[in-house]
Amino acid sequence: MSPELQPSVPLSLALRHAAERLAQAGVSDPQVDAELLAAHVLGGGRGELQARALRGDTMSEADAASLDALVARRATREPLQHLTGRAPFRHLELRVGPGVFVPRPETEIVAQLAIDALRAAASPSPIAVDLGTGSGAIALALATEVPHARVHAAENSVDAYVWAEENFRETGADNARLAFVDLEHAFPELDGTVSVLVSNPPYVPDAAIPRDPEVRFFDPPSALYGGEDGLDVVRVLSGVGLRLLHPGGMLVIEHGEWQGAPIRDILTADGWRAAATHPDLTLRDRATTALHP
Repeated sequence: MSPELQPSVPLSLALRHAAERLAQAGVSDPQVDAELLAAHVLGGGRGELQARALRGDTMSEADAASLDALVARRATREPLQHLTGRAPFRHLELRVGPGVFVPRPETEIVAQLAIDALRAAASPSPIAVDLGTGSGAIALALATEVPHARVHAAENSVDAYVWAEENFRETGADNARLAFVDLEHAFPELDGTVSVLVSNPPYVPDAAIPRDPEVRFFDPPSALYGGEDGLDVVRVLSGVGLRLLHPGGMLVIEHGEWQGAPIRDILTADGWRAAATHPDLTLRDRATTALHP
């Protein structure tokens, strides 16, 4: 059969059916997800896809079947990013999948705090460390947005490290280094020289159940759960930060919206100065910073 005679489906109809199915499954923004999945199948961006739908374009039955299969998986609440293989983070497009924490928009403010501190550092070549880098999102944002800095990232999960290694290679930032290493003992050669230490540690209390199925069933537990109060890794970070940072260097820790006060207490008791908690764009407390004494 010639290409012009192949059976086809109106793109707008396929999108409407996909969005309806995702809405029935409880997906929070079904229209957006339907469009992103269709754009993944057809190639190109979401804006181009919307223009094609408005023009009255069609998609082949084979592409429609591919879209339907992806929508069926998304309806089980499998993360959109696992289906497309990509997660946006600031100006980056990162490769993600099973075994690595999917970077969230709220973490972008955490990266911004670290970027601002790194840009303000007096050194012509300041050093930053990202502990528990996961996909490499924060570390690669720092390396690409502060190109005169040197960025060191540590990860101790084999599954996550594979994804981070791929993102470091794809991004090609020659000022970024990735290491597979235990976080508590990371980078002893940098002791006392680091300007910014940033981390998005596991901070969900062990007994808590994440609300979203995408998180509860698909994010790796090692990236979610942080002990009885969720702050076990924060306590480790406090000690590691005192070792790595130079006087006046900044610690930046992401956390849940109710954890700012206890984290400030932990850091202040350990001798940190000027502990402060910062909201994300939804005005929920998202990160706490402190200065090395």
